[in-house]
Amino acid sequence: MSKLKSNKMKALKIIVIGMVLFLAGAVQAQVAVSVNIGSPPPWGPVGYSGVRYYYLPDVEAYYDVQSSMFIYNTGGAWVHRKYLPRQYRSYDLYDGYKVVMTDYRGNTPYTYFTEYKTKYAKGYHGQAQKNIGEKPGKGNSNEKAFSKGYSNKKVSKGNGKSAGSGNGGGKGKKK
Repeated sequence: MSKLKSNKMKALKIIVIGMVLFLAGAVQAQVAVSVNIGSPPPWGPVGYSGVRYYYLPDVEAYYDVQSSMFIYNTGGAWVHRKYLPRQYRSYDLYDGYKVVMTDYRGNTPYTYFTEYKTKYAKGYHGQAQKNIGEKPGKGNSNEKAFSKGYSNKKVSKGNGKSAGSGNGGGKGKKK
């Protein structure tokens, strides 16, 4: 009978150890998700370090801060790319307006594209925006930013539209 009792104790220990390992793994996964936020690009707007997406009205595209990728529609499908499409390769991200998507949570910001396209048409400018970093070629050149893939061009030249602040709400002034 003591052999049976010993086997039950071993089984109980294994179950308890398994539960502890399982719970530890679940807690670790939750921590990894909350820490896995990317850094905003130097052309991003000041004051919104916790935001995941910007909408770029002039190019009808989104920028995902977490993955450092542009999201745009090509051939009827939304794609994630490191660079904007060819026709916008010369677009200046430092000078262009960015609508900060403070009200969106999820992985598909283009779900509301029709509304954003209507509300923030090409050429839209809300309140004045200040960039996180200095535009390359202006005084303190920031060549490092471009070597990290922040430029829209494959060569290290100043490229990007201006970062903006605000959530883009309301009608704003034109530059």
